[in-house]
Amino acid sequence: MIATRLADQRGSVDLGWLDSRHSFSFGHYYDAEHVGFGPLRVINEDRIRPGAGFDTHGHRDMEIITYVIAGALEHRDSTGGGSVIGPGIVQRMTAGTGIRHSEYNASGSDPVHLLQIWIEPRESGFAPDYAERRFDLEAERGTLRLLVSADGRDGSLIIQQDADLYAARLDAGDRLTHATDPRRKLWVQVVAGTLRFNGTLASAGDGLAISGEAELSMTAERDAEFLLFDMAAG
Repeated sequence: MIATRLADQRGSVDLGWLDSRHSFSFGHYYDAEHVGFGPLRVINEDRIRPGAGFDTHGHRDMEIITYVIAGALEHRDSTGGGSVIGPGIVQRMTAGTGIRHSEYNASGSDPVHLLQIWIEPRESGFAPDYAERRFDLEAERGTLRLLVSADGRDGSLIIQQDADLYAARLDAGDRLTHATDPRRKLWVQVVAGTLRFNGTLASAGDGLAISGEAELSMTAERDAEFLLFDMAAG
């Protein structure tokens, strides 16, 4: 079964310095039908104006992943971790017992465009931790690249949940398949372009909630980029 969450159905906030689209309930936006999917709790598509950003604030008991689409984001946190990250560098924070961090657009002239992702950990009370890793998605174009996993296989970043996060960039006409256990939940977030997933059409900003499928077929109708989450059901 595939349920589509269209880009223009998402919650939104425009603060002037921040334009954000919420796939799930977040902050002042609440939708009883979209409070998460399996352990996935937040996918915010943020556009931050030059020089602006989030002042230091805290999180607990959440796995937080930042995926930069364009521009540069400067991050600092209470573990001592942080740097300036851009496209191809994936950042993971284990908030655990408590972490404080700030995030700013590192450019004074260009916006930064990113996805901020929150995944519930398998249990509470982990030690706070920070990690980042560069992935050459362009060199691996036409494949599913594992970015994040519970076991760190294939050079992926480790999170404290049974959840695999893949990214792919496809040329028009490219086709991929992903085999999974139909008892698991899949979520697709389209970053750019247009694709079909088991025949269902999706474009930039759209999300797909997928359950009960043993295989996912992905065909790019235009050059495309997307994220694929393969997760324990809950």
